[in-house]
Amino acid sequence: MKIKALKRLICGLLVLLTCFSLFSFKSTPPAKKDTLINSGFKLKTIIVDAGHGGKPSGTPGHFSHGASGSFSSERNVTLAIALKLQNAIEKDLAGVKVVLTRSTEDDVAWERRADIANENKGNLFISIHCNSLSNKYIHERIGTKHHKPVYKTIEVPDHSGKGVLLLVYGFHRSKEEENAIKHNQIEEDSELDTAVDPNDPETAILINEYKRKFRQQSINLANFINAEFVGDGRPSEGIREQGVYVLCHSAMPSVLVETGYINNPDDEAYLNSEKGQDEIVASIVRALKNYKDGVEQVSK
Repeated sequence: MKIKALKRLICGLLVLLTCFSLFSFKSTPPAKKDTLINSGFKLKTIIVDAGHGGKPSGTPGHFSHGASGSFSSERNVTLAIALKLQNAIEKDLAGVKVVLTRSTEDDVAWERRADIANENKGNLFISIHCNSLSNKYIHERIGTKHHKPVYKTIEVPDHSGKGVLLLVYGFHRSKEEENAIKHNQIEEDSELDTAVDPNDPETAILINEYKRKFRQQSINLANFINAEFVGDGRPSEGIREQGVYVLCHSAMPSVLVETGYINNPDDEAYLNSEKGQDEIVASIVRALKNYKDGVEQVSK
C-alpha cells in the first residue's frame, strides 16, 4: 500500500471520528452544533437484517427459528418490521438504498448475512430481533409430611421482560471484526495487487482506525435509536455489549435492535399490531436521520 494512500485513508477516518469524540454508552445523543461543514461522506447503503427465519424446505443443517410467543414467532415479526423499515428508509432518506438479508420466510445462515452486508458495501448494519425470557423455576407447596411442608419444583413462563434493548458487538470478538475489516475495507483500498499483510504496521494502523470508528459509530447509532424509543414511551433496557456473530463479522457500524419481548403478552400484541410495527419503524427512521446528519457533517 502506498504511503500517500495510507495517509489519505487515515486522515479521512480521523475527520469522521471528530463527530464521535465521546465514547460511552450514555443514552442521550450528542447535541448538534449550529455550524456544520460538509465532510464529503454520504450514507448510501443500509443493510436491514430480519432476524431468524424458517428452515428452507429440504435444506440440511440447523436453523434457529427464534423466539415464540403465544400466537406468533420472531421470524415473522422481524420480517414484517424489516420490510416496512426498508420502505420507510428509502422513502424518507433521500439517496439511501436498503439491502435486506432476507425478504422471505426462509432463514439465512449467520455467515451469509454478514457476507451480504459486506458484499453490498453497507455503511450500516441494522439487525431486527424480538427478545424473550427463558422459563423460570419455582417451588410450589404440595402438602405436608411428618408435619413438615413438602414442595415440588415446577417450570413456568417468565413474562416479566418488557420493552426494547440495543446490542453492539462485544470486545471479546474484536479479532473477528478485525479480520472482516481487513478483507472488506483494507484490501478494497489497497493499491497493491498482492494480498494485504495483517502484520504490516500500516495495515495495523488502518485496521485499528476502522475498528475504533465503527465501534464509536455503532454506539452512537444505538444511542440515537434508544433515545427515540424512550421518547415514544417504550420501556428500554438500554445498550449492551454482546458477542453477536453478524455484528462483529460485518465490516461497518452495526446495531442489533431487540424490538420487544415476544413472550410478554402485552409486547407480543404490540409487536404484531400495525400500530406497533409502524411506531418501531418510525423511531428507527428518525434515529437514522439524526445519525445521517451527524456522519455527513463535521463540526467546526
